[in-house]
Amino acid sequence: MSHRKYFWLLSILMVAALLLTACPAPAQPAAPAEQPQEEAAPAEEAAPAEEAAPAAEAEAEPITIEYWQYNFGARVDAMNQLIEKFEAENPGIKVVHNADIPYAEFRDKIAASVPAGVGPDVATLFYGWQAAWIDAGYLVPLPEDEFPPEETLAQFSPMVQASFFEGKLWTLPTAVRTLALFYNKDLMEAAGLDPESPPQTLDELADMAVKCTQKDADGNFEVEGFVVDLAAQDHHWFREVLVRQFGGVPFSDDYTQVLWNGPEGKEAWRYLLSFKTELDTGDRDLFDGSTNAFLANKVCFHVDGSFRLGTIAKNAPDMNFGVVELPTRNGIKSTFGSYWTHGITKKAAADPARMEAAVKFLKFITSPEAGALWVKIVGELPAQLEAGSDPELLADPKLGAFARGLEYAHATFFVDESQQRQALIDAYDAVVLAGEEPDTALDIAAETVQELLDEFWASR
Repeated sequence: MSHRKYFWLLSILMVAALLLTACPAPAQPAAPAEQPQEEAAPAEEAAPAEEAAPAAEAEAEPITIEYWQYNFGARVDAMNQLIEKFEAENPGIKVVHNADIPYAEFRDKIAASVPAGVGPDVATLFYGWQAAWIDAGYLVPLPEDEFPPEETLAQFSPMVQASFFEGKLWTLPTAVRTLALFYNKDLMEAAGLDPESPPQTLDELADMAVKCTQKDADGNFEVEGFVVDLAAQDHHWFREVLVRQFGGVPFSDDYTQVLWNGPEGKEAWRYLLSFKTELDTGDRDLFDGSTNAFLANKVCFHVDGSFRLGTIAKNAPDMNFGVVELPTRNGIKSTFGSYWTHGITKKAAADPARMEAAVKFLKFITSPEAGALWVKIVGELPAQLEAGSDPELLADPKLGAFARGLEYAHATFFVDESQQRQALIDAYDAVVLAGEEPDTALDIAAETVQELLDEFWASR
């Protein structure tokens, strides 16, 4: 082949190659399951498919939160029922109920767990601990969009105002309670007293307590008329009831000054002490404390809260007893109002999903329905006014005394309820065990509490 023909043939082959490169290959038929890119669903239409996987995962693995409370039989039973109802209505949330902690260890367990980011997402606490728990960083404020302050104040008992601190709502209760006078009808009758006419005044209480008291030949108590027990409810009875009935007030309006050791308070203190120092109607160290002594039919009269009704129903169902509003003095009625409340911890707040679940759970256990269940099992009064104003509740022969006390109940603001209680326990012991002069012992207790208040308010 000549060079001319060779180059001519090579040129034709090169041109053909360039033409083949420039022309795209025919598109292959798309697979039936695929869509051409330009026909893909818009983002807003694709979103449900993207959300389907997390939803399925949530159904398979529900959000788990922990609820902690101390071990108190009736409360445990009531909360178990509420949790069962809540989980049935919220299948995507599981609540672990930790109620195995003894009361004496509860605060220490919280102190060890919450700062470490473990433990409860929702915890119960006595309202008097709230300020200390806030300062310790255990709690977070309740979201205002979920718990509007104005609605809360309108729907809950007035004493729940104590759940607000420095303009924020921190906790909410299922139930509230007041104090009243429990009396054993059989012991009254055995002492020659009319069991249908319990004490109405402080003087009648002292007189009937003496008549009910029974001792054996060696001077040992067989029946106690009335037992002073500052470790139980009597520190509240002294502070918010007796002090007021003797003409004083326990604190200044802004709770910066202790006033319960004024002249009126000291007169009230001597009345309280007289059951032990003069009338000798009981001893708190007998029969495992005043409350257990009453449950064992060893005490005639006993100051206690509405929550005790649940304990009696469970542990002493055959007791023949009654309940009446606290005795008056000079026509003055007063009672102490308090409540155990629920707060959301910083552990829950650290995770949006747990926080959402904790909010739902808190709303559920503080609803009127929850309060109605709680009163039947525990004996405390519903915190929601809707449930607490039930005419049947007010007319109840036992709960009615507590319910009627709500309108004149006082809820103390505590910097630290435990230390403030201990100050009065120490004052009582100083008089009874060490022979200290009553007024001096009360002054020392007041100084101790005043130091707590001064330290607390100085840091605000």
